[in-house]
Amino acid sequence: MVRFIILLTVFISTPAMAQTILFDDFSNNPAERWEFITDQVMGGVSTGNVSFMTEKGTSYARMTGNVSLKNNGGFIQFRRRFTSHFDKSKQGLKLKLRGNKQQYFVHIRTTGTFLPWQYYHAPLSSNSDWTIVRMPFSMFERSSGFLSKKITAKNIRSIGIVAFGKEHEVQLDVKQISIF
Repeated sequence: MVRFIILLTVFISTPAMAQTILFDDFSNNPAERWEFITDQVMGGVSTGNVSFMTEKGTSYARMTGNVSLKNNGGFIQFRRRFTSHFDKSKQGLKLKLRGNKQQYFVHIRTTGTFLPWQYYHAPLSSNSDWTIVRMPFSMFERSSGFLSKKITAKNIRSIGIVAFGKEHEVQLDVKQISIF
């Protein structure tokens, strides 16, 4: 009976939801996992790139460029697609980042986002120091009323880091993305 109580206590005090899973730390050939996309795919004129860098032994992604609203454009992003499934108990993303004090966004696509312009998005503030940002899935808004109101972690198919919606110069570094 004592063993059962001890095991039950350990199980209750370490729920699966409390575990954080590393999604990417931009080490080990991140260019093979991440793609850079601009509004030029639809006639826009925004420019930029993503570079994978190392500073003091730590890897990170740096997105730079200029967002332009000309020709109905207005975005640059880097995105990672994947096919593995996250545990449905996961409740959000945790990012370590720094930037140029502009507002950026995280876009999530799921098994229910069929059209290129469908996604879930949430704002992401940046400053010049490395900062950890927690983003519960409940803070993400859907781009279309046709999408499910809630994100389920097991249905996520891509995560994108995006600069869009206003003309501005982009510089955003992301050191780590985790799922909690």
